[in-house]
Amino acid sequence: MNAQKILVIEDKEILAVDIINSLKKLGYDVHTIANSVEPAIQKIADVQPQLVLIDICLAGEKDGVEIVDIIQNIFKISVLYITDFLDSKTLNKNKFQEPFSYIAKSFTERDLYNTVEMALYKDKIKKQLQRQNQRLLTVINSMGCAVVMTDINACIQMMNPVAEILTGWEQKAAFGKYLGDVLNLVDKDTGEEIVHIAMQAMKAGVVLQLPENCILVNRDGRKIPIGDTVSPIRDDMGVITGAVIVFQDITERKQKEAQLVRNAFYDGLTALPNRVLFLDRLKQASERCKRRLNYHFAVLFLDLDSFKIINDRFGHGMGDDLLVAIARRLESCLRSGDTVARFGGDEFAVLLEDIKDVSDAINIAKRIQETLSLPVHLNEHEIFTTASIGIALSCNGYEEPTNLLRDADIAMYRAKGKGENNYLVFEKNFTDL
Repeated sequence: MNAQKILVIEDKEILAVDIINSLKKLGYDVHTIANSVEPAIQKIADVQPQLVLIDICLAGEKDGVEIVDIIQNIFKISVLYITDFLDSKTLNKNKFQEPFSYIAKSFTERDLYNTVEMALYKDKIKKQLQRQNQRLLTVINSMGCAVVMTDINACIQMMNPVAEILTGWEQKAAFGKYLGDVLNLVDKDTGEEIVHIAMQAMKAGVVLQLPENCILVNRDGRKIPIGDTVSPIRDDMGVITGAVIVFQDITERKQKEAQLVRNAFYDGLTALPNRVLFLDRLKQASERCKRRLNYHFAVLFLDLDSFKIINDRFGHGMGDDLLVAIARRLESCLRSGDTVARFGGDEFAVLLEDIKDVSDAINIAKRIQETLSLPVHLNEHEIFTTASIGIALSCNGYEEPTNLLRDADIAMYRAKGKGENNYLVFEKNFTDL
């Protein structure tokens, strides 16, 4: 095993010789240099020692301070000071409270050996920790999600590149700032700020999920939906020393979720609610009707007249365009709280909520028929269409809301049997055609 290299910087020749002889006797590979800056730097570069012993008096001079700075910050080599002073005032003034950072000149050979060995051991552990931290930092910086680490006061200590991009803050500008000043989080639904989330995780001592509708407002004001976790950081003794927030831009996920919802509840062609969503709203209206004495609603079932003829003549593409145009016209005839849905083909259903009596439903049916009777201009063609409409009212005492839809459908077929562009209100003596 190669002997560990030690460089001694000492301008007092007698002391330097004693130190060198003692260190060599103890089995170290020892080198020496005087206190001039340039030769010392060159010697360090050539020898690459594991430890440098330097007289504190030299380090207190301008040249000595420059040498120490280069040794510690450029070459990353540990320094052990040799001092004449042992009183606490002098030691504190020179910031030597850290154990084994200095040795008094009245040392014995055992003192020198113990101090050098501990300094070398500290340096070894320090470098191991640095390598581990560097590996950890490399992993964190390579992650596809953002990572922000804070101290116990929720002040930022580290941000990886993804976090810098998402927040709009560079790590050097964010360092030491309170987390909330950099990670500006708000609830999408309420607009309220989401604050102290790191403190909450540290106080609870558990991993917390970011709120479902969490929005990051970055430094440029851009709003980004984010998700993931906030976790307390613990040291080897289990003591919480900070928090780590791991998050990612979930815009694409939110878009996919929204698309899944649309696929489940909305018609892909017209963007109107589909049968599933219509039945859900119909059920809600039925529940309100049971709770509120004077609450009434109605269902209108529509079927376009002669749509098959239009489809056969102009093709399915034109037919689809017509259905889209019809959907927009139906929407224009209704109040904001009402619902129009496409059930498939050329069938539509309308839910009219909170009406006074049958006259309100009839007026809407007439408005729809008047609007649909106007020509639709598609691909240089003028197309005319009408609709047969059936009406069913909640005041007829329905137990099942779907029965209301059934009766509106029956009334629609009755109306169609009378000819195009008619409407009928369901009566109990109607029979299903």
